[in-house]
Amino acid sequence: MKISVLLALAAHVVVAGWGIRPAAAQKARTTAPQARGGRTSESAPLAALFEAYWEGQARLFPLNATSEGDNRYNDQLPNDQTQAFRQRLRAFYQQYQAALRKMDRRQLSAADQTSYDILAYDLDLSLARLQQNAWLLPFSQTSGLPSLLGQLGAGTGAQPFATTQDYRNWLGRVQGFPVWADSAISNFRRGARAGVVLPRVLVEKMIPQLESFVVADASKSLFYGPVARFPAAVPAPEQPALVAAYRRAIEQELVPSYRKLAQYLKTEYLPQARATSGLNAVPGGAQRYAFAVRSATTTDQTPAQIHQTGLREVQRIRTGMEQLRQQVGFAGDLSAFFEFMRTDPQFRPFKTADEVLTVYRGIQARISPGLPRLFGTTPKTAFEVRRTEAFREATASAQYNRAAPDGSRPGIFYVPIPDPAQYNVTRGMDALFLHEAIPGHHYQIALQQENTRLPRFRRFGGYAAYTEGWGLYAESLGRELGVYTDPYQQVGALTTEMHRAVRLVVDTGLHTGELTREQAIRYMLDNMPINEQRATAEIERYMANPGQALSYKIGALKIQELRTRYEQQLGARFSLRAFHDELLAGGAMPLAVLERRMDAWAARQK
Repeated sequence: MKISVLLALAAHVVVAGWGIRPAAAQKARTTAPQARGGRTSESAPLAALFEAYWEGQARLFPLNATSEGDNRYNDQLPNDQTQAFRQRLRAFYQQYQAALRKMDRRQLSAADQTSYDILAYDLDLSLARLQQNAWLLPFSQTSGLPSLLGQLGAGTGAQPFATTQDYRNWLGRVQGFPVWADSAISNFRRGARAGVVLPRVLVEKMIPQLESFVVADASKSLFYGPVARFPAAVPAPEQPALVAAYRRAIEQELVPSYRKLAQYLKTEYLPQARATSGLNAVPGGAQRYAFAVRSATTTDQTPAQIHQTGLREVQRIRTGMEQLRQQVGFAGDLSAFFEFMRTDPQFRPFKTADEVLTVYRGIQARISPGLPRLFGTTPKTAFEVRRTEAFREATASAQYNRAAPDGSRPGIFYVPIPDPAQYNVTRGMDALFLHEAIPGHHYQIALQQENTRLPRFRRFGGYAAYTEGWGLYAESLGRELGVYTDPYQQVGALTTEMHRAVRLVVDTGLHTGELTREQAIRYMLDNMPINEQRATAEIERYMANPGQALSYKIGALKIQELRTRYEQQLGARFSLRAFHDELLAGGAMPLAVLERRMDAWAARQK
């Protein structure tokens, strides 16, 4: 059997609310601005409210502001682990909720009604989030400020290091980390007293992550990177003082804080960590999970309903895999077929990370000729494929990071390649690129940011059900874009789709107590050609981020449902290109708001 070297299992690291807005924290991403004309709102009072709301959020969440290219607060790191901060947030959301309700929605244009509905949803969700006790679990092995600081401070992420002031800004931001770390430990302790603790297997992963930041020589620190390579805009006479200041920050603020966090988790928290897997096992867990499901899917579907959807989708996709197994002439059953794809050397052809990256860059070249047939509007934002940074590569998933709005940083598709020799092409490299890069997240997020007609809370906001739903739907465009041309590429595409269907089953199973960690791992292995190490990492990710994994499939099913509906309603009047353009034009939004907007579009086509 021969294989085309192209195919990978898409997954994400999702940063969830440590110094960043939860509603907009569906990934750290960005884009170069492109004026598309028009006003952000036809109602001046509403536009002023939107702008004031956005300005307030930038002050409250300076890390998000940095990610979005707003550099006014690059020296700030608020302590979002305190009750005072949560109270400040509650007052802020209530203030804008009251102001929005004073607006007469019926008198607004259709575009403003959509913005009104999105902000109303945002505010309701944000206030409901503050009623949860998530603050008792400050971070995990997959997300949180300790790892996010590493991405920002390495000098290659969203935090700019182009001028002397940029360098000073980072020093100011770092000063806030020791008190944040102390507050996080305090919250972990309060959680332990209340019985709200992380699973032990997750804590065991967090400790070495934190310890990796503890170095004896400051020049060996990840955070030394910016002063190891100064840009031309930083005058040479100023560089020695900056080097000394960065050494002090590493030795006196960063390393001690990471050491303290690691030591606390190892000696005090780990013995109190729980053996159970799901959120249902902690006080208030069932209610918290119900909220997590609502937040991730932007629907009112229950965990039980989503679980049943997952079972149906798993069975449908297995049928497709069985057909492809027969097509390639493999004699064994589907489990044996999975084992063959996991272990046969022909599916691991790489010797270096550059070879892996070259394949992904080649996919971009192959799909480019077909894109104009499917999209009338495409982003002008620059795009790159990069290997994931070493400090987080072992636990990271493939990920898209948005560009800077001013064009100073491109959109980046990060690919973790801890061991190139083990990088298996049957994960579905084609599908992964379509999802994470083009026409998936890069198209959706770049177009959203470039659309200056949108109020800023929409240009830079996000909903996982929409964003990840679009990414998964984008995978289904592979045939129309000239990939998935041999059976193994098609198996790879089905594997990535199966991954999202399995998530509906295991996430709901884990957090309602129907499945243990071990049973969830076994279910994933039984339905996907991945090894136990990867399946374990995936299941532990769902344990750490309840509900988030549901967003992909629920969102994609809604988008596909809308496409099928309009194809049937409009017949020859249906244009797939126009459908895609309209779907992306308004940016991310809750699925119910999206459906109303798209139904109005379909009515206009008639």
